[in-house]
Amino acid sequence: MTNNHSKGRAIALLPIAVFLLFFIGSGLITGDFYSMPAIVGFLIALIIAFLQNKKLSFVQKLRLASTGVGDENILTMCLIFLAAGAFSGAVRAAGGVESTVNLGLSILPGNMAVAGLFAIGCFISISMGTSVGTITALAPIAAGISDKTGFPMAICAGAVVCGAMFGDNLSIISDTTIAAVKTQGCDMRDKFRENFKIVLPAAIITLGLFYFLGNTNEYQVNGNLDYSLIKVLPYLFVLIGAVSGVNVFVILIIGTVLSMLVGLGTGMFTATKMFTHVGNGIMSMYDITVISIIVACIITLIKEYGGIDFVLNFIKSRISSTKGGELGIAALALLVDICTANNTVAIVMAGPIAKDISEEFGVTPRRSASLLDMFSSMGQGLIPYGAQLLAAASLTGLTPFAIIPYCFYPLLMGISGLIFIFIKNKD
Repeated sequence: MTNNHSKGRAIALLPIAVFLLFFIGSGLITGDFYSMPAIVGFLIALIIAFLQNKKLSFVQKLRLASTGVGDENILTMCLIFLAAGAFSGAVRAAGGVESTVNLGLSILPGNMAVAGLFAIGCFISISMGTSVGTITALAPIAAGISDKTGFPMAICAGAVVCGAMFGDNLSIISDTTIAAVKTQGCDMRDKFRENFKIVLPAAIITLGLFYFLGNTNEYQVNGNLDYSLIKVLPYLFVLIGAVSGVNVFVILIIGTVLSMLVGLGTGMFTATKMFTHVGNGIMSMYDITVISIIVACIITLIKEYGGIDFVLNFIKSRISSTKGGELGIAALALLVDICTANNTVAIVMAGPIAKDISEEFGVTPRRSASLLDMFSSMGQGLIPYGAQLLAAASLTGLTPFAIIPYCFYPLLMGISGLIFIFIKNKD
């Protein structure tokens, strides 16, 4: 079925507004953002989406929603969640999380722990090319560091999300980078150079902020720091595999098997309990997997009703200069990501419009690709219904809203991007 709304319809964005109203509103009214489970808010938004557009029957809407669920990006993301859950359950039961945390705290000074989490997250994500994979690998370690040091869990989780978004935006094997380069017709190397010089100040300031937060508080390491290198082995494999560019599924599956072998070998659990721990880990990811499916349904219907077209045309109609072109591409990427909750999809959808804008107003392809990637990643690292914050929240027992205040890097990346736009065009 094709979308015939050439100019788009603002009312099509109503489900997103309803979700934010219910989810944020309930938290503000009760003072507790745990009062409404995210999945309930999304179900309400989905109902609103199904009630819209009387021209389509319920069956037609259901068929449309199912095509969104069947999207390659959505299926891949859900499978990553389940594979990450299996690894998390196995490695935790085998003692890998506690040993890895203790090893890290034995090497790093306590006041460097959170800044170290951000730096490691940057390293892993730029090597692995996936922010969700990075978060699922590091979030349990962040939770362990919080328990051991007394650092607020939200700060530790924020450091992981920030590091994950660094590589999501820059890695040459990231799907967002590939999509940006392909849609804008520039060389990967040129895009990386352009992008890196813009985001480097944001990364340095973020590192400084996390160091400052750790250095100005009297947090002490609690308990002993005993660790076993054999129990750390599964995490080392995952990290080395990520750096080597091994597929995230392969890394997580082999890491899970390795964790089970380590757990059996060290007597942490018996063979009869081995798969129970793996199953518990997978079940811990059910909520976020179901939420991802529901969000895919909502976004597909919003797109069909003309919500995305409205955003695209709204931005394009307000551009009149090179600076305006760059600001338009940035706003386009950010708004489409907010509407789709997937920065890769946002780049693919906004890419052709951004290409037209860049050619018409003299924006270089490498700059256009960088802006698309940066500002869609900015949105993805800040929206409470994006996979990254949902994964971090799920793995640390927090809500996305508890983590957002410490998502310094996505916000600073956007600010840095705006500064570069105005510096370049100041004369």
